[in-house]
Amino acid sequence: MEQKKILIITYYWPPAGGPGVQRWLKFAKYLPDFGWKPIVYTPENPSYPLLDESLLKDIPEHLEIVKTKIWEPYQLAEKLNKSNKKFKAGQFDVGKNQSWKSKLSIWVRGNFFIPDARVFWVKPSVEFLEQYLKENKIDVVVTSGPPHSLHLIGLGLKKKLPHLKWIADFRDPWTEISYYKHLKLTKSSDKKHRQLESDVFKTADITLATSYTDAENFRQNGANAVCITNGFDVELNVKSLNREDVQSSVETSTTQQLNNSTSTQLNNTTKFTLSYIGVLEQLRNPENLWKALDDLVKTNSDFAENFILKFAGRVDDKILYEIENSGLQKHISNLGYLSHDKAIEEMANSSLLLITNFPNESSKGIIPGKIFEYLATGKQIISFGPNEADVSKILDETRAGKHFSYKDSESIKTFILEKFELWKNGNLSENTQNIEQFSRKNLTKKLAEILN
Repeated sequence: MEQKKILIITYYWPPAGGPGVQRWLKFAKYLPDFGWKPIVYTPENPSYPLLDESLLKDIPEHLEIVKTKIWEPYQLAEKLNKSNKKFKAGQFDVGKNQSWKSKLSIWVRGNFFIPDARVFWVKPSVEFLEQYLKENKIDVVVTSGPPHSLHLIGLGLKKKLPHLKWIADFRDPWTEISYYKHLKLTKSSDKKHRQLESDVFKTADITLATSYTDAENFRQNGANAVCITNGFDVELNVKSLNREDVQSSVETSTTQQLNNSTSTQLNNTTKFTLSYIGVLEQLRNPENLWKALDDLVKTNSDFAENFILKFAGRVDDKILYEIENSGLQKHISNLGYLSHDKAIEEMANSSLLLITNFPNESSKGIIPGKIFEYLATGKQIISFGPNEADVSKILDETRAGKHFSYKDSESIKTFILEKFELWKNGNLSENTQNIEQFSRKNLTKKLAEILN
């Protein structure tokens, strides 16, 4: 039986690093197992904020990849102001950290490039793909954003080819994402953003969300929305950690096996290590955690003697400056950006894993992709974000840790000390549950059911 074909339109593709590339790289890997042949359309000369050459080996061997050139204004913007490099990853200087150059650059970015600076790829892509779709039998087209300008490619194609089946995949929200309110939009620009978002919601056959809350919000705004979260790749986690005792197939790899395989490593670290893996920007800075840790190292000599705060990834300079000028200075291990494989190893060599979200209530639906790889390690997780966040729901359901708001203080110290005492006694291994639902293969099966 001939496989159906799905065209995946994505900006982020290896050698791009960071979480944005993982979702459709993994779907492309497993879709053939469920009767679908993926074809990827991506820029030939993109300007990525992070590179990870190790991800190139994850591209399926016979995957067809179609590329066209893109023009982006980021090189010019970075010459005017080096901090503009953050924009490519949706990061901004905020509050007292904003220079006049940053303010001007943010205003230009929000009002001149709608919805984002990759918008110049839309028109040539629609023209190219209209012809490509006429010459090739494609059953479904997917656009993945951010950058949300890619959804305008889907919108343009749907207008030209009304019978086209189109899925708009929102890895993050558009107007509901936390940094949207920092874009210094004029009323007319805000109206244009919201109108384009509404057009996408109402025109796409299906809108995919990565969280339960986002899916509900999208439905309320006219979308036919379904939630498929991000996840972890059992094969990759096993390979990176050299855990031969774990079956590589999801069907035979139970939650207990994953936990058993990590339990021998949970207490191998010589220090009680709290790790943050990934990009940390100012809008997700858990200042109350740094204060709690600062208090602990100053008041608890046993904790101070055994504690390490580890960063593996790109941490905002101003956050690092803040921490390095506190009592935590001697407890920091900053490894910088690591390949994905190495990042997973660092997760395994940690005692407790940190995840942060934006503090405002509108962000409670954001589920950072790294939480699923955290889950796969069997380690305990400490999370920060708004109350009643989807992350909190996942942590409760899997018994994998605890979620705090940015206003919590004493309860943070209590939680960390509880984990520290368990670590000291060699009992930090806590059995998580129900994590197999978040394996990439099981999630791809869910996607295939929607495609069918």
